[in-house]
Amino acid sequence: MNEPGAREGDGLGVAEPERVFRTGPEFVRSLERGLAVIRAFNADNPELTLSGVARITGLTRAAARRFLHTLVNLGYMRSEGNKFALRPKILELGYAYLSSLSLPEVAMPHLEQLVEKVRESSSVCVLDGDEVVYVARVPTKRIMTVAISVGTRFPAFATSMGRVLLAAQGEQWLDGYFASVKLRKLTPYTIVEPDALRAELQRIQAQGWALVDQELEEGLRSIAAPIHDRDGRVIAAMNVSAHASRRSVSDMTQTLLQPLLHTACLIDADLCSTGGMHI
Repeated sequence: MNEPGAREGDGLGVAEPERVFRTGPEFVRSLERGLAVIRAFNADNPELTLSGVARITGLTRAAARRFLHTLVNLGYMRSEGNKFALRPKILELGYAYLSSLSLPEVAMPHLEQLVEKVRESSSVCVLDGDEVVYVARVPTKRIMTVAISVGTRFPAFATSMGRVLLAAQGEQWLDGYFASVKLRKLTPYTIVEPDALRAELQRIQAQGWALVDQELEEGLRSIAAPIHDRDGRVIAAMNVSAHASRRSVSDMTQTLLQPLLHTACLIDADLCSTGGMHI
């Protein structure tokens, strides 16, 4: 089997997300700089002078001063003398994501029941840039050359969960994605032609699920379905994966698809009842 090149992340993807687009008309440079000012403050630097912020962020003193005073006026920061510090209101910016950490807790019991029923591994992923990040997993036997755990990352284009998440994105987002992503052959079966992949994403969007046949790693088949928040937005994806020697493509769709879709609906319902997950 070919190693697909997974890499480990930081827990539930709470590390700084990787960006697909750093330039172009849709990239707001001033927002990037404003966030850099906020990130300059941490446990080692709870208070900083204007010069300190400029040094850490690489901004000019004039630019740093504008961002700092804007944050002070908005209530996210306070100033005392020549020192600046964050105020509790800054927590509002992270609250939406912190509330999303309930997703693994909600999903795990359902994954366990699904795995017990179908006797195959199941996982939940979210999209982070051009990669998927595993946030919950219930394995059976190891079927890949790379050990998968919470925090593992794979290129979204070559995974069933990644394609479900990509298919849920708007055309403008996808235009930027295809302009920057590197589609590389991970196996002889990997789709790397942009037009072919776009067509596959359109098909996935129409049918509501994705099946990937040995495109991430030879011998691995995976089928995935979307997970929605209470507003109907696709916020995550879940899959069932199996070794090709045990499950044919038709077996995946005839035997595993309905239990997978049913489980995804149960997770959707639980997320709605707990207030939902917003990313």
